[in-house]
Amino acid sequence: MKIPSPCIDVCKFSNAGHCIGCGMTKKQKKKFKRLDGKKAKRRFIGCLRVQQFQIGLKVNWERAYRRRCRKKRLDCPLDHPALASAPAPAES
Repeated sequence: MKIPSPCIDVCKFSNAGHCIGCGMTKKQKKKFKRLDGKKAKRRFIGCLRVQQFQIGLKVNWERAYRRRCRKKRLDCPLDHPALASAPAPAES
């Protein structure tokens, strides 16, 4: 089954070139589209969650992404054991 892009359709870039919705840069958005395979895309999303914390993104991306997956009737990669077992960084 397909893994949807981490983009949540906000696409406003600030914060040193990072999207205020998902935290990706334009270069990362292009890279995600070129990734081949579920494993690579899940790994990308895992790294993105860490990046979101590091840049101080304080939006509810995870909830919006889960909603996006449900609308597309796709399994959410955040529920995959590799990502679910690794806790998201705690906010300080």
